[in-house]
Amino acid sequence: MFQDMRKSGWQYETVAAGQTTQALGATGATGDYLDGVLVVPATTSPGAVQIKDGAGTAITVFTGGASSVSNLVPFYIPVGAVSGAGAWQITTGSNVSAVGVGMFT
Repeated sequence: MFQDMRKSGWQYETVAAGQTTQALGATGATGDYLDGVLVVPATTSPGAVQIKDGAGTAITVFTGGASSVSNLVPFYIPVGAVSGAGAWQITTGSNVSAVGVGMFT
């Protein structure tokens, strides 16, 4: 699977905990593809993770909160969407980081 991803130009970008609207890709643009988000909790009470399509409204893909996870195992949230209004952006709360996976400009 990972070998196929490299051949097709797929990328990943890490987003540290506590980041606000970090764009995915060097510049990001309309037409970028977000396959999904790997959520990496640092505690069992991590903050939320949101995605945003350019200037659109943020979408919460993981609510987080007190005891929202039972362990610190990362988990993948599939998105499978193309940006219609600029770069994909990820916002992370405290004690949670993320990895955006897709095709970004």
